[in-house]
Amino acid sequence: MMIWMQWWSVVVPLRAACSRERSFMWLVIALAGFCVRGDMLGVSSTVRSLGLAPRCYDRLLDFFHSPAVDIEHLTQLWARQVLKLFPVYRFAGRPVLLGDGIKIPKSGRKMPAVKQLHQESDNNTKPEYIMGHSVQVISILVAAGTSFFAVPLGGRIHEGVKFTNRDKRTLPGKFGDLIESLDLGEPFTLVADAYYACGHMAMRLLKCGCHLLSRVRCTAVAFLPPPSVDPTARGRGRPRVYGQKIKLWTLFDSPQQGWETADSPVYGERGVQIRFLSRILLWKPLRGLVQFVLVDHPTRGRLIFVTTDLAMPPIEVIRLYGLRFKIELSFKQAVRVLGTYAYHFWMRQMDKLPRNSGTQYMHRRSDDYRNAVRRKIAAYDRHIQIGLIAQGILQYLAVTCPSLVWASFGSWLRTIRPGIPPSEFVTSTALAHALPEFLADRNSAPSFKIFLRANMDVSSYQAVRLTG
Repeated sequence: MMIWMQWWSVVVPLRAACSRERSFMWLVIALAGFCVRGDMLGVSSTVRSLGLAPRCYDRLLDFFHSPAVDIEHLTQLWARQVLKLFPVYRFAGRPVLLGDGIKIPKSGRKMPAVKQLHQESDNNTKPEYIMGHSVQVISILVAAGTSFFAVPLGGRIHEGVKFTNRDKRTLPGKFGDLIESLDLGEPFTLVADAYYACGHMAMRLLKCGCHLLSRVRCTAVAFLPPPSVDPTARGRGRPRVYGQKIKLWTLFDSPQQGWETADSPVYGERGVQIRFLSRILLWKPLRGLVQFVLVDHPTRGRLIFVTTDLAMPPIEVIRLYGLRFKIELSFKQAVRVLGTYAYHFWMRQMDKLPRNSGTQYMHRRSDDYRNAVRRKIAAYDRHIQIGLIAQGILQYLAVTCPSLVWASFGSWLRTIRPGIPPSEFVTSTALAHALPEFLADRNSAPSFKIFLRANMDVSSYQAVRLTG
């Protein structure tokens, strides 16, 4: 039962995002369903896992489509909770954020924002093109014991639908809007992949005192500062802004540049020697100085990193980017354990999408049709955000009370590693096993239990029948 009291203490501060108490109760039901369900078959999984009455299926569908939960306010409240509750990893006093996108296959032909997506991956088992939703997610890096993990803060669908041709925002621009909507209230360092290594993202972060750390492609170029010229001897025309052009990849074959050797700082690597070179050069997308770090790894090959933090040691640049893969692990847990992206909401009045279709343009459709599309996409985003919060709550329980998690686990694992927090799967199983005891105690969280019992089908929920 104590593990559920810890769970409840994290959920209560989210009440401010709901317009009514009843809406908050349905939010709690949705979070509990994400945390304990054993399958990922949409809203019906929540009904089965909590023993809800059949009528609650439609109630939950209405909840995800309702504006009674302000998703922007909910995201901000959750971000503040994360900064307060978790041992957030910081570099130079700034929290480290991780950003990336995930492509979710969706075969529904009456689902807005579904489009043909290209998958760039070295994994030959993945199809090159899929139909689905493109979601961008921002997470925060947390250090717990001897390990690191990514706690998701927010995620949105940023592709697939265009309501007006005047909207010229790119995916990095929409991702920047998502970061600003978190309202963290302090500078941070964003670690993202090569897609976000662009001038728009770098300038946007620098304006608010934040920094970008990313990877650039092998074709990237930089410039030396322009040579100083006596103003009195300068000829006509504008003074030079850039000096000599440098193809960064060619520096790998220039040993005279001052290469250094060190043990690899990448998480999980031991006994690996790497070569690296740091150069501060002018970057044309930013129109300013950045730090490039070239790395020659014996197994991973050659990589070029870029950061707007000129004072960051090169070895720290390599180490922080090496932790970016933690958001990939977070994606796997969200897909395989929680079913964060396993929504099946479709739109009855929508025209069927042709296969391999692209972005859906809405500027010629009626206002009612566009509002219906907005409502459906908001339901997708609400489902995603609540699933991400549920994942963060499981991570919080695993970090702060691992003994309670293992005590309630009630099952067997071949290996339990000391110093490593329990996984989301272990924590979810522990919550499911402790749920009947929590419901039997009428003194704790009474409002939630009264609401849950009023909407349960006690005759079909074995755990409640056993508790009386």
